Amino acid sequence: MITNKNTDGNSNSKNKTFRKKSPSTADLVQGILNGDIATLARAITLVESTNIAHFQKADDIINQCLPHSGKSIRIGITGVPGVGKSTFIETFGTHLTALGKKVAVLAVDPTSTISKGSILGDKTRMQELVKDRNAYIRPSPTGYSLGGVARKTRETIILCEAAGFDTILVETVGVGQSETAVHGMVDFFLLLKLAGAGDELQGIKRGIMEMADAIVINKADGKNIEQANLAKVEFSKALHLYPPKENGWTPKILSCSAIQKKGITEIWEVIKAYIDDKPGLDGILEKRKIQNKYWLLQTIEDRLKQQFYENKNIKNHLEQMIKLVVDGKISPFNAAEKLLRLSKEPNS
Repeated sequence: MITNKNTDGNSNSKNKTFRKKSPSTADLVQGILNGDIATLARAITLVESTNIAHFQKADDIINQCLPHSGKSIRIGITGVPGVGKSTFIETFGTHLTALGKKVAVLAVDPTSTISKGSILGDKTRMQELVKDRNAYIRPSPTGYSLGGVARKTRETIILCEAAGFDTILVETVGVGQSETAVHGMVDFFLLLKLAGAGDELQGIKRGIMEMADAIVINKADGKNIEQANLAKVEFSKALHLYPPKENGWTPKILSCSAIQKKGITEIWEVIKAYIDDKPGLDGILEKRKIQNKYWLLQTIEDRLKQQFYENKNIKNHLEQMIKLVVDGKISPFNAAEKLLRLSKEPNS
């Protein structure tokens, strides 16, 4: 019987040879700047990780990519489920790559609170765009962050820009407060609506129209064309109820058929007009400063919350305190105060 022995006597050394070596921060950054998609994907996974051991490396990558970012146009796309966001994004993205643009699609997928999983099906739905060499689609689970937006989406934007993508499309899940969160990380906010679906009034009540830089009536084809034209008139009237935007931009109302690829050119022309407009460009730069401040404060809140729940004293007493609150033996406010005091004490 022949056995393989290593000269150093370590039976595991052969296996170690075949283990994948984790790339250094410098290697990852260089790969991103070279536009290597595999490296970009690996870095984004690292940034999205909730493992504390990955935080410092992720922060180093972001900081080194930061000087190479900021040169794209960031477009948020939202709308209720069923409005056709994925189909629109594929058609719109394909139109942009045909114009020579490099497009990154950050499609945030809802995480189930029951199964803890997410569908991540955008790559399946965008079959044409996913094969485009000038496009990159990154579906990310929302986790439990505010507004249903993936916790690290904003950092992912920085990495994609450093990799050379000049147009970033951020798709929201279209529910809850996700629109507000995405609005806080993009330059142009596009709201997709349906005609004749009872959605017009809902849009006004939710206040999403006030954030929109353009409203697009999707699925304006076949028998829906007449309803789409009527919806454009209704939304135009509704816009007069809102004060003008600080940068002087007047939101535009358009219609399109993503399936028939009609109206897509006009939508891009509106976005270009927004970018090329001097007040609009100044507004983008000012908006990004405000967004940076917001995300600084938001990150502080996220990190403090994370540190709180990872504190050993909290882990040891949280369940007990919850039981006391549920049983009505202590008020939630008193319990919170006790836990906060515990978090400041040395870990036991």
